Amino acid sequence: MKFDNLVCERAGDVLKVVLNRPTKLNSLSLGLLRDLRDCAEAIQRDRDTRAVLLTGAGRGFCAGADLTDPDGVPTRGQSMGQFMAGRLRGEFNPVAIAWSTLPVPLVVAMNGVAAGAGASIALMGDITVAARSASLTFLFAPKLGLAPDMGATYFLARRVGEARARAFALTGTPISAEIAERIGLIAECVDDERALDRALELAGALAAGPRDAFLAVRQLVALAGSASLAEQLEHEAAAQGRLGDNADFAEGVAAFREKRPAKFGKR
Repeated sequence: MKFDNLVCERAGDVLKVVLNRPTKLNSLSLGLLRDLRDCAEAIQRDRDTRAVLLTGAGRGFCAGADLTDPDGVPTRGQSMGQFMAGRLRGEFNPVAIAWSTLPVPLVVAMNGVAAGAGASIALMGDITVAARSASLTFLFAPKLGLAPDMGATYFLARRVGEARARAFALTGTPISAEIAERIGLIAECVDDERALDRALELAGALAAGPRDAFLAVRQLVALAGSASLAEQLEHEAAAQGRLGDNADFAEGVAAFREKRPAKFGKR
């Protein structure tokens, strides 16, 4: 996997993907968006990857959309609003869907500022680990006169509730990694020098685990936000019905009975 704006490295069964525009704080140019899309498609086909770790090069995770990108201008006869809506539907939104629905668990290591759409990407992980000096901020409305996008309102409202979601989106107040962990916006905040190692440790543990069960957890947690208790119980039963016939479950039971570590299958 070779891309102009990403660096991909293997660490066993984990694929480490690095946003690689450090002089631009890894802001989202059209080129980087398309690399992210192509990378997600490659992961879909890659039978050797069992977990993905996403992080940023340099001192920031991702500063959001690149407002200096020469590709970021309307065509003749097109209004700016028409251009922006089309760009979101054609480029940003497919990346959000692809990275939120990878066929393997995703761990995000937030190594610095994550702003705007960059904060949205940071929250796409199944597990997001942040360096203590990192922060998230949603500046769309107070600084640019825009509404949050790339899933920002979805992630914020589901994780911290309506009141806090509105406040963060309306004020653009930076959210430190420590506060983000405390209010449930991210999973963990660790010392800067440990952030990448901790994320890799988590990704490695997920890579060694039962992939289908992990993906079921992702789906069930997502459904829980809009389902009634009765509906969620049925979702759980349906998931167990699928997983109960899976070779990973048989291996898990055998390993438990034999008092040995389970060896879960490849994709």
